Amino acid sequence: MVVFLVSEILKIKSHKGEYFVKFNKEGIAELNNSPIANAVFIIDKNIAELYKSKIQNVLDTKRVILIEAIEENKSLEKFPAYIEELTKLKIRREQPLVAIGGGIIQDITCFIAATLMRGLPWIFYPTTLLAQSDSCIGSKSSINSGDIKNILGTFTPPNHVIIDVTFLNTLKKSEINSGIGEMLKVHAIDSPSSFNLIQESYDQMQNDANVLENFIFNSLLMKRKLIEIDEFDVGPRNVMNYGHSFGHAIETATNYRIPHGIAVTIGMDMANFVSVELGISNIHNFERMHSTLVKNYDDFRKVPINFRSLLKALAKDKKNSSTQLRLILPDKDGNIMIGLYDNDLNLENAIKKYLEKYIG
Repeated sequence: MVVFLVSEILKIKSHKGEYFVKFNKEGIAELNNSPIANAVFIIDKNIAELYKSKIQNVLDTKRVILIEAIEENKSLEKFPAYIEELTKLKIRREQPLVAIGGGIIQDITCFIAATLMRGLPWIFYPTTLLAQSDSCIGSKSSINSGDIKNILGTFTPPNHVIIDVTFLNTLKKSEINSGIGEMLKVHAIDSPSSFNLIQESYDQMQNDANVLENFIFNSLLMKRKLIEIDEFDVGPRNVMNYGHSFGHAIETATNYRIPHGIAVTIGMDMANFVSVELGISNIHNFERMHSTLVKNYDDFRKVPINFRSLLKALAKDKKNSSTQLRLILPDKDGNIMIGLYDNDLNLENAIKKYLEKYIG
């Protein structure tokens, strides 16, 4: 059920203590009026250009690292250059890193904060819907190495998160849909009725900022339940990978032509279809969710997804066992469940059938 308490500060328990998420439509203005002393600001280069007039005081500190928010820049090979820049800025322990950007900037900052000088405090101002509604809580960083996505990472919670939803005003439709994809995911995980609720409000979220903000808050409430009982992602929290095993494989197979949250949306739809084909779920659950999921990824359904490349990427997923694929699929009641499945011809045929029927 949606909770309309966006003005409330959301507190998150972690292994490093409690941190908080605050919704503040003046968040970036307040930071600019009083830039945090001694902080180093790691900022999405595009955000710095779009919001130059609104963060001029921050930029004037000269303690700024601008990074283009592309997938290649969160690869391990890029980090020596980031550390060199921080060293030139004479970063010291206890001096905070302030991340202003989306998930890629979050991953980079979080990983540096965990490892540089054995730990630095960090603060996050998420600027994308995906980061505001999902990745900003949960402590995880995910770093690529070579062609293997998200194989490295840490659990390093921020000191706090400030969500300024005015950033969403400059997002493209694809970026909004990418964030909504993750919101659809967590509502589906919460319960079939929660998914039905956000599904009914899908069009409103696209047109009413207040409705969207309420669902952002609701998404974080749902995620908080899982990360507080399984912060280190060893059990129940794995269910948050619903849509991600297929989604990450889709990203790799399309060379990231499909944005993350939209790839996850396709991944959920694919998971639902595969579950029916394997006899785990039923067609009702697939059809119940399909109309909204396809609405969210419709602009990208013509992007070709190479079947063999997808299978190869799926087999590399770090969540797999040595002999089976770990997939998150709905059961016959629509509940999202974690399971190990043989990477056999039945699975391949189900994936191929989905691609032929719904993609391209």
